[in-house]
Amino acid sequence: MPSSKPPAVEIEVDDRVVRVSNPDRVYFPESGATKLDLVEYYLAVGPGIVNALFERPCMLHRFPRGLAGDKVHQKRLPAGAPPWVETVRLHFPRWNRTADELCVTELGSVIWAVQMSTVEFHPWNSRRDDTEKPDEWRIDLDPGPLCDYAAVRRVAHVVHEVLDELGAVGFPKTSGSKGMHVYVRIPPDHGFQDVRRAAFAFAREVERRSPDVTTTWWTKDRDPHQLFVDYNQNARDHTIAAAYSVRGLPDARVSTPIRWDEVDDADPRDFTIFSVPARFAELGDLHADIDDHVFDIAPLLAWAERDEREGKEVPDPAGEGAPARTRGPGSPTP
Repeated sequence: MPSSKPPAVEIEVDDRVVRVSNPDRVYFPESGATKLDLVEYYLAVGPGIVNALFERPCMLHRFPRGLAGDKVHQKRLPAGAPPWVETVRLHFPRWNRTADELCVTELGSVIWAVQMSTVEFHPWNSRRDDTEKPDEWRIDLDPGPLCDYAAVRRVAHVVHEVLDELGAVGFPKTSGSKGMHVYVRIPPDHGFQDVRRAAFAFAREVERRSPDVTTTWWTKDRDPHQLFVDYNQNARDHTIAAAYSVRGLPDARVSTPIRWDEVDDADPRDFTIFSVPARFAELGDLHADIDDHVFDIAPLLAWAERDEREGKEVPDPAGEGAPARTRGPGSPTP
């Protein structure tokens, strides 16, 4: 009796050939989009997704049965990778373990990961040359459950205002869910703790200027109508969806770079695997020149030191939970 299983297809990606099994498997039931549709989306935005992931350790969010099945958060590279798929070895002190994570250097690696049921790509904010020194400061505007997207837009403008005053160039994108991210390229001169301290100082300045914002970490302390500027996304091993990454949502939404002048009109629901390829073909990668705009975080570290001298909250140095309290003016930085 002949098998009803659909035949695999071979996808040429530059000088690689990736065999895609089960190409007709439905990944997004709301639209009927298949595994092959997901492959074709990533091919269409190839330069953008490679730029977002290039040489960064990358966690994979896999859906082996599509969104109707279980979601797998995978640090280690799935078994069976061809020899040309590159990795970077990371050490996790809490468990005293290592993991070889995907390290994208070419589009073929992205398509192979999709063949292995990856929907979302979540890279570190450091690169493999020195994984302990971030080169990307991430501003995550995370709305509470009762916070509307209008508040996200208002706070994004405050973020832009403060960045301009600092002389920093921010590259915004939709989160692909309910919020917005802004990335700033920084020199890889500081460890995660300092970058997170700098991010917290920036978040506190945004909080001062906007009634919509909170920097309180614990959910129980947060007003659900407020927006959390999540400085914790700069802690070691914290990752968020890359620019051009699809999200595991029923409408196949994409975390999509936007221009600052689009903030008031861009609706995250409009950016999906069906609409973003045409946008990319027209505009190209809006984050393409991020490496040309490097910002030294020294002014933010000075803000952090000022706040700590005044006895204000400081981030937990372990990168977990709520901010700690200093012991008062002049107390040492943790």
